[in-house]
Amino acid sequence: MDINLDKIKDKAIESIDNASDLKALDDIRVSYFGKKGEITAIMQRFKELKDEERKELGKAINLVKSAIEDEIKLRQKKFTEKILGEKLKREAIDVTLPSKKVNIGHLHPCTIVYNDVRKIFEKMGYTVVTGPEIEYDLYNFEKLNIEKGHPARDEQDTFYINDKVLLRTQTSPVQARVMEKGKLPICIISAGRVFRSDSVDATHSPTFHQIEGLVVSDNISFADLKGTLTVFAKSFFGNDIKTRFRPHHFPFTEPSAEMDVSCFKCGGKGCRFCKNEGWIEILGCGMVNPKVYELCGLDKDKCQGFAFGIGIERLALLKYEIDDMRLLYENDMRFLNQFD
Repeated sequence: MDINLDKIKDKAIESIDNASDLKALDDIRVSYFGKKGEITAIMQRFKELKDEERKELGKAINLVKSAIEDEIKLRQKKFTEKILGEKLKREAIDVTLPSKKVNIGHLHPCTIVYNDVRKIFEKMGYTVVTGPEIEYDLYNFEKLNIEKGHPARDEQDTFYINDKVLLRTQTSPVQARVMEKGKLPICIISAGRVFRSDSVDATHSPTFHQIEGLVVSDNISFADLKGTLTVFAKSFFGNDIKTRFRPHHFPFTEPSAEMDVSCFKCGGKGCRFCKNEGWIEILGCGMVNPKVYELCGLDKDKCQGFAFGIGIERLALLKYEIDDMRLLYENDMRFLNQFD
């Protein structure tokens, strides 16, 4: 068999040296070692040779094959290093540049207000207690002296699941559950989400948040109530704030009152913010009705205390001068980012 393996090797190496990229190298490999490759064709003719010739030619072909493969691998390595180097150059990072600003979440205005209110009362010795949002009628109404037929029980105000179970309309059921345990003295605030069947508008929502407070001992007076809430108002709105209490009615308390604070925009002189009244209503309160003690299993002759309820959203609207409650729930980042 007349074959010049040195010539084939030299030709292959020359082609490899002139290859422009990895694809060209692969084409060269296939042209020699593929099914129709030049080296493959020579090896397929081995059957024409005698044993001695086949052995000698096989050895020579393996040497040429190894030389070509080694040259291809060497060239591939150079191409790969060049490609990697160009990629690293394109993707190089200047570690001296300032980092990109990372967008980090922040507290919702209602959460900010809740935390402020909670801290104020915790400093006065109150303990935070929570309860279920799906509540029994027994705790939401009956134990709070809201008998059947009371307007607050109307289905237009309350989401009923069945005759005995509902979505709580206030956090006061937590107070009833605490009193039911019979451990005095009691000094708690109960916070959480409540539900009422209200139409959505600038000042109403079917779900909102409350903080309600309860203090029960054997020697608590209305003066203690006024003093506590005045300290709260000054801590939350500022030391220049004045308070006043107006008679009101709540089944849970007797006597009952609503507390106003002097307008922190005009100092009580009257402005658009306070509707020219000089005062702003912020919460309801009163002395716990003796009947509630009986309904919760306490001795009404040995218990005396007060309760109050504060709307978190209402405080947020006042503190941040927001004129539409719906803004708190629409998740508009242009609005929420103002509180970052």
